[in-house]
Amino acid sequence: MARYRYPSVHWSVIGLPVTVARVHLAYRDVMESCGLTATPSRRARASARLRNSAPVAATPRRGRLRPNASGFTLRLRMRPGQDPSDFEAASDRLRHAWGVEAVHVRAVESGWVELRVLGWDVLEDVRMPRTRPSLLRVPIALRADGVPHWRDFREVPHELNLGATKSGKSMYQRSLVRGLAPQPVALVGIDCKWGVELAPFAPRLSALATDPEQAEEVLGVLIAEMEDRYLLIRRSQGISLDDEDSEITSDIWDLPESERPVPIVVLLDEIAELFLTAGGKPEEQRRQRIVNVLIRLAQLGRAAGIYLEVCGQRFGAELGNGATMLRAQLTGRVCHRVNDEASARMALADIGDDAVTAATSIHADRPGTAVAADTSGGWTHIRTPHHTLADVAWACAENAHMVPDLPALAPFAPAVTLATAPGAVAVKSA
Repeated sequence: MARYRYPSVHWSVIGLPVTVARVHLAYRDVMESCGLTATPSRRARASARLRNSAPVAATPRRGRLRPNASGFTLRLRMRPGQDPSDFEAASDRLRHAWGVEAVHVRAVESGWVELRVLGWDVLEDVRMPRTRPSLLRVPIALRADGVPHWRDFREVPHELNLGATKSGKSMYQRSLVRGLAPQPVALVGIDCKWGVELAPFAPRLSALATDPEQAEEVLGVLIAEMEDRYLLIRRSQGISLDDEDSEITSDIWDLPESERPVPIVVLLDEIAELFLTAGGKPEEQRRQRIVNVLIRLAQLGRAAGIYLEVCGQRFGAELGNGATMLRAQLTGRVCHRVNDEASARMALADIGDDAVTAATSIHADRPGTAVAADTSGGWTHIRTPHHTLADVAWACAENAHMVPDLPALAPFAPAVTLATAPGAVAVKSA
């Protein structure tokens, strides 16, 4: 009973000692049965001939075993001819042989692999480890290997977050807002569902658009802001032969801190609402203008410190002209549970078929579980911890003083009235 109700305690007291003993006592047999041994060296073969015995297969040399809260890590020195993919292929056999929840393999340096062994399902009840966020880098969820999943905007400037209703897509967004709220960052919300998703975070938002007309105006201001920032970068480039290398820059992050503009994170909830129209030439023209602006921000916004976080249930060519071009600029991909395989392929087809299969296998009874990937081809399962809307709204209210001064966005700042109850926020149209 304790194994299921208090898995971390059971693992620390019983599971870890038993598993470590099993690893040490049966190490050679397990490596041999999993096909992870190599041909014995010439010296070992010569020694066996002298003893008139059969040579023993060479096993990977073990490094130090390091316990942690959810399992342990073990580094192995590969034998000549072995490859990390050999250990990845055998990870499921190792899991059964050692009686653990999972074995994750990663190459750490030339000739070495690291096995991250989990004693229990860390995604069953997500408990985020203590971390130290930095500017534009916040922990959002927990990965299947027990390591925090970070949203690093400077590393992955733009991201696409897909998921069906009740899949946990909004929870991922809440976790992101909660992590960014205490940071010196401008948050711009575009929520064409009349603001029902982003309005509770209004005290921390520099601007909030709740319909396509307002969205077009806000995006136009962001384009003008981006152009101004590029002019600032060009002025700082005044390159001459006497300039130090450190004074030459192509983005805002190498500018002097006194001149560096504040970064802007644009939260787009339900992107399809900006693409779909009810018909008529004026609406179609407005849609095309919005799409063009979004594509420009996705292509050029990184250097200017403007980042996109795009959410939706479906996002592909069926939305019309420009959708596929915009999606190609969104490097980060997070796919929660979706209702059909086509939706998963919209997000992950350019990552790999195995990522698509993993996304379509997510169960409805585990909201917040997703496949996180990027266009480099790597992916992993993650799960977002549960944050109530009231908790995140209260965090935004507590950090309302962190809203930066951006005069261009001031006309779109939501008028906010804070109530006495935590998370109770009234938003009035500006």
